[in-house]
Amino acid sequence: MERLLRQLISKKPDYHHAYNALGYSLAERNVRLPEARQLVQKALEFAPGDPFISDSLAWVEYRMGNQTEALRILEGAYKERPDPEIAAHLGEVLWSMGQRDQAQTVWREGLLQDASNDTLQETLKRLKVKP
Repeated sequence: MERLLRQLISKKPDYHHAYNALGYSLAERNVRLPEARQLVQKALEFAPGDPFISDSLAWVEYRMGNQTEALRILEGAYKERPDPEIAAHLGEVLWSMGQRDQAQTVWREGLLQDASNDTLQETLKRLKVKP
């Protein structure tokens, strides 16, 4: 996947989705986080304010241990687009910061939108949470 995304970036250097997908995949695997941040920031240059790309940047920040910055970014992204995927990440950051009630509220909202969302379901299962 990484090879294909890099090929796509070389052929279409302004295709922000490829930068975001590659950066997010690195962050999700918790590898090469500085590179992941650069890739997602590049995607944001092409699509400023995109809540899904902001979600990716927040996830990189969270993986790098920058919980406060991750929370700030996620709250903005979730306000802009209350999506179950963003809810999963926002809830996890809140949970990790000890804000358990707020996390569960966000997760419940996400479940109301799409109870079968894979990211949200995996997050709840991994954290052993019943919202």
